[in-house]
Amino acid sequence: MSPTTSETAQGGRRLVIVESPAKAKTIKGYLGPGYVVEASVGHIRDLPNGAAEVPDKYTGEVRRLGVDVDHDFQPVYVVNSDKKSQVKKLKELLADSDELFLATDEDREGEAIAWHLQEVLKPKVPVRRMVFHEITKDAIRAAVANPRELNQRLVDAQETRRILDRLYGYEVSPVLWKKVMRGLSAGRVQSVATRLVVERERERIAFRSAEYWDLTGTFSHPSPAALKGDVGDPGTFGARLTAVDGLRVAQGRDFTSLGQLKDGVNVLHLDEAGARSLAAALADTAFTVRSVESKPYRRSPYAPFRTTTLQQEASRKLGFGAKATMQVAQKLYENGYITYMRTDSTILSDTAVAAARAQVTQLYGAEYLPDKPRTYAGKVKNAQEAHEAIRPSGDRFRTPAETGLTGDQFRLYELIWKRTVASQMKDAIGNSVTVKIGGQASDGRDAEFSASGKTITFHGFMKAYVEGADDPNAELDDRERRLPQVAEGDRLAAEEITADGHATKPPARYTEASLVKELEEREIGRPSTYATILGTILDRGYVFKKGTALVPSFLSFAVVNLLEKHFGRLVDYDFTAKMEDDLDRIARGEAEAVPWLKRFYFGEGAQGGAAEAGNGDGDHLGGLKELVTDLGAIDAREISSFPVGDGIVLRVGRYGPYVERPAEVEGGTGRRADVPDDLPPDELTVAYAEELLAKPSGEFELGPDPETGRMIVAKDGRYGPYVTEVLPEDTPKSGKNAIKPRTASLLKSMSLDTVTLEDALKLMSLPRVVGVDPEGVEITAQNGRYGPYLKKGTDSRSLETEEQIFTITLEEALAIYAQPKQRGRAAAKPPLKELGTDPVSERPVVVKDGRFGPYVTDGETNATLRRDDDVETITPERGYELLAEKRAKGPAKKTAKKAAAKKTAAKKTAAKKTAAKKTAAKKTTAKKTAAKTTAKKATAARKSSANAE
Repeated sequence: MSPTTSETAQGGRRLVIVESPAKAKTIKGYLGPGYVVEASVGHIRDLPNGAAEVPDKYTGEVRRLGVDVDHDFQPVYVVNSDKKSQVKKLKELLADSDELFLATDEDREGEAIAWHLQEVLKPKVPVRRMVFHEITKDAIRAAVANPRELNQRLVDAQETRRILDRLYGYEVSPVLWKKVMRGLSAGRVQSVATRLVVERERERIAFRSAEYWDLTGTFSHPSPAALKGDVGDPGTFGARLTAVDGLRVAQGRDFTSLGQLKDGVNVLHLDEAGARSLAAALADTAFTVRSVESKPYRRSPYAPFRTTTLQQEASRKLGFGAKATMQVAQKLYENGYITYMRTDSTILSDTAVAAARAQVTQLYGAEYLPDKPRTYAGKVKNAQEAHEAIRPSGDRFRTPAETGLTGDQFRLYELIWKRTVASQMKDAIGNSVTVKIGGQASDGRDAEFSASGKTITFHGFMKAYVEGADDPNAELDDRERRLPQVAEGDRLAAEEITADGHATKPPARYTEASLVKELEEREIGRPSTYATILGTILDRGYVFKKGTALVPSFLSFAVVNLLEKHFGRLVDYDFTAKMEDDLDRIARGEAEAVPWLKRFYFGEGAQGGAAEAGNGDGDHLGGLKELVTDLGAIDAREISSFPVGDGIVLRVGRYGPYVERPAEVEGGTGRRADVPDDLPPDELTVAYAEELLAKPSGEFELGPDPETGRMIVAKDGRYGPYVTEVLPEDTPKSGKNAIKPRTASLLKSMSLDTVTLEDALKLMSLPRVVGVDPEGVEITAQNGRYGPYLKKGTDSRSLETEEQIFTITLEEALAIYAQPKQRGRAAAKPPLKELGTDPVSERPVVVKDGRFGPYVTDGETNATLRRDDDVETITPERGYELLAEKRAKGPAKKTAKKAAAKKTAAKKTAAKKTAAKKTAAKKTTAKKTAAKTTAKKATAARKSSANAE
């Protein structure tokens, strides 16, 4: 973006630096003349990404780590290669400025960016730290008028975190490369988050379901109100069996994860036969109301959003992932619609409270406004309370309709607006009722049923907002359950008694929302980084999505297994939380960074080697250096092996997971079979492993090629089954004379256990020459990446079936080429599945089969299905989430061709320009000197003019 060039600001020309161009554009409009507003475009300086970026004066471990651990952990900072041009631009702008305002975000990371800018730009003019929580005209002008100094304590705290994360990642990740697989990474929070997901899957694997039964009764009460047709008094209602002969009937909560009743629980465990027998015995029973218990119901509003609660609620209500939520929120903040979106605080400013209360009165009436403003205490430990909660910006909140926003930005703004307004409304009040119903069965047993109801007499804040739930079966707060008006002793008729079977369910997998909640409750990591952490474990392949559930890969099992056994303290939940607390103590000035880092890296009193260095009391930090040095005890095969049962073992290999059964006799050959990458670990049963092992795998000899005598074999490769020829051992495999074996993928209609030598030879003979057209151009039939096709010169035409590759005649091929070539897209294929109406675009969402695989679309936005998404099982919510993530990314930039064109043009004109420069060099020397003198005078005049005003 081009900076503001006016020079009429009071006190001279001021340079204001923010992080993003969008933020700069918005702020520039509020500051007016005399201010140049430019973006740093994020961090301009960081620790080096590799040894190549480290200055030559550094050697040894410093080049590898980017940190000098032997000299008080001094970091080596380098300007990012992609930011050098921007740094140059900022320096040029600063040279013409009289004052520098660092207006990066007011959190640790923002403070660090401001410090790095000051260190790199080396300003010789006064430097001010400009902070604000919202981008409005009043907020920006107030920030300019009330700057502060750089908070070095925050800078040091962020630097300590950065050094700690570098040491953790750069020391532990290589261990994973050596013992598990290249390209893996470990991180202080990401590894713990991965462990949480893996542990939940272990619980699901160990889980054994328990079956239990109970009864459901439908009862009628012909009350006068019901007879008059009063809809508020239903004539019938349902109740569930709770006790038989005074003994409580077992429910799911009474069973262990192994399917056994918990010790000490005195309940009646009904099976199917017992439940059906009791239902039959109650068929003609007369029931009476034994008790009616009524209690007042009151529900208070939810606190305004902070970062994590916004991510959780956007996931529940809008289907957004944490990353998509933060991307949309960032746009809303930068364009002045909401306050800063990375915050731990639930506090609202007096201005915001007044704005919310005004809208309550305006939109809902004075009866919904409490007498006093509501305040919300922070629940997050070490919260940065200087921030506000996430709310609409300004001293008057714009309603969603007034913003002019559309799509995902509208929906997220509406969510934030509703939550903020609702936080200043009255409680919802009503009544909750529990009715006990009893009767005696024909066999003499006493049965008691229970029904509960809830009525809301004043909805209060629920008129504006009701929070969602992670459990899709959970009842929301505004849900009413009305019961008829009954009294103790009333007779009821049982219209139906049915036996219901139930089974306990394994613990639910984490979703992004529930994992964020778990991390926050355990006080692991900073809430502002959770979206990045989730993105990392998904991108690294440690976790994949099945619908909205987070499923750990087998690879993550191996990684977590290694970390737990050999770096136990580093992935211990309490230890990680305590590290976070220690880092916050450093931020508050209660602890020093260097001694803390020394204890973490070198250990304290760790004389006994790796095992002792990794353990200690709660205040002792083990020596990371010692842990990563002694790797002899780590058995790579052991940490990547997991028993399935019946002698079958799952192993995580270099090319993915596979199951293995040892040979039945010593010296024999065992069997192996690849496991699908997207198989949830809890679905790998012994039966499924047997099925995989029973499938043909390995290498099958089909016979020798009659012409060459070379053996033709069929194999199951990483990208599917194929046939190839076995070359003699002395065949050159590299260099100019290298010979590659003929290879061909099997057709879709073929399989390893049915393919024949004849099939293989036909496949390897492709492309097949169909004939020559009248102009003498050869036509061939081939099998390509996107299916079978004909090729004539550069003109390709698709074939309908794979069999046509071998059967199509010249006449049929010429007839295809005689038809006009279809330009653009082919005729639209029918959708593979319909998902419903997208809540954003309000258009029908379908799954289609595209060139690069299946994708979801609403006609405006397309999103490719991920590797863990299946056409048959994808849910509407998952489809909407994929579309929301794609919209949040924005349209793809198409600049490559233009850039290439410019480069080409530049090369063509380079010679002329060079010649022109050489010719004019002598003539312009005097002019350049004069120009410099003139420029200096102009700059001096400009500064003098600015100061005069």
